[in-house]
Amino acid sequence: MQIGELALATGLSPDALRYYERRGLLRARRRGNGYREYPLEAVEWLGYVRTAQGLGFSLAEIAADLPELLAGGDPGPALQAVLARKLAELDARIAGLAELRSRLAERLASGAPCPMQVAAA
Repeated sequence: MQIGELALATGLSPDALRYYERRGLLRARRRGNGYREYPLEAVEWLGYVRTAQGLGFSLAEIAADLPELLAGGDPGPALQAVLARKLAELDARIAGLAELRSRLAERLASGAPCPMQVAAA
């Protein structure tokens, strides 16, 4: 499948596909004429990439998880591990934000001076 066909099948622009290729998220064979040739599985893989981005994964995280997902036959267990790690990361961030919110609310409720207030001269 050529880049234009893959772009139509995925709704991504050819520039986005080239970017994903530069980032190591997509592989293409070069034909004799220099055109990129993508495997049919690229459509499904790019769907995964877009879904992962929608779930908060960065492209760097997706690329880092790629070897784990491609190792072995069934990617299900590896994908479950990747999702569990991301969920734990999000839970930790939420807990940190909840603690920060609590401290800010306490300071506001107590009327304690803000450390950013500058004493009048």
